[in-house]
Amino acid sequence: MQIGIIGAGAVARLHAVAAERLGLRLTAVCDLREEAARSVAADWGARTTTDYRRLLDDPDVDAVIVNTPHALHRQMVLDAAAAGRHVLVEKPMATTVEDCLMMEAACRRAGVALVVGMIQHFLPEKVVLEKVVNDGELGQVLAVQDSRSTDYRPSARPAWFFDPAVSGGGALMNIGAHCLDRGLWLGGARAESIRAKVLDRFAAGVETDGRISLTLANGVDVGIGVVSDCPEPVDRLLLVCEGGTLLSDARRGAFLRKNGHTRVLHEFTDHDIQNAFTSQMADFCAAVAGVPSLVSNEHARHIVEVVLLAYQSAATGQTLTLQPA
Repeated sequence: MQIGIIGAGAVARLHAVAAERLGLRLTAVCDLREEAARSVAADWGARTTTDYRRLLDDPDVDAVIVNTPHALHRQMVLDAAAAGRHVLVEKPMATTVEDCLMMEAACRRAGVALVVGMIQHFLPEKVVLEKVVNDGELGQVLAVQDSRSTDYRPSARPAWFFDPAVSGGGALMNIGAHCLDRGLWLGGARAESIRAKVLDRFAAGVETDGRISLTLANGVDVGIGVVSDCPEPVDRLLLVCEGGTLLSDARRGAFLRKNGHTRVLHEFTDHDIQNAFTSQMADFCAAVAGVPSLVSNEHARHIVEVVLLAYQSAATGQTLTLQPA
């Protein structure tokens, strides 16, 4: 399969290396910044363009990775589907639920695969937690607590992150989507109720910090906190289970605590992130071949739904109830 990348941002090279590892060919890279496109394309001898429609018209492109500002996802996916290209689109899937549904429908009509890149499902320290939960060693999950740091100072990111019309929101739409992904996934159900608070500590124009409290349909409580400009990076996920606790720390690994004793489940290595992107690419290839992705479009769409309801809850101060799927 021949791959084109639309958007030469932070994770473009991770996608390119993943494709190479699986024997795929990177044939084209598009970015409005021509130099950025060339930087990614150079190592693979890929062609470059500043117009994604030209990339979609390239007969040497079978599938595309859409790695662009969030509000651009919808039209790019619609155009890719119309061109008969399979699509791996970065999270968040889009900035409205309606856009997500349009993307799904377009790809379904065109007979092409649509996979949303939710990388948490492939990180080894999260995968091992899922295995413990599924094996039942600690019984049912009762609660999930997730803490992430980020940097949403205006000087720390490109300007589009602070334009809600382009980004769809701030720290919760971007970083919080990861937290919601793993909270809903490992919590085992859709969200049923939600309450949220947000802060803009840097006059950024979007929330720089946020807190979401969820009750899932199975009764599991999920608490998510995203904080900007911390003294050190934070990425910790805690599962409270009937018979013990599970901890994932993105910079240390994964750990199980039971009856006063701690067991190491996974120790972090410098290869974990690239290996996760490779596993994600393999999942995409399987989806192209007709095997359902590990991350359903419904799940990815639900994350967008929850973020948008979090904004509504924060604005009104109310706890909101979600409609069943």
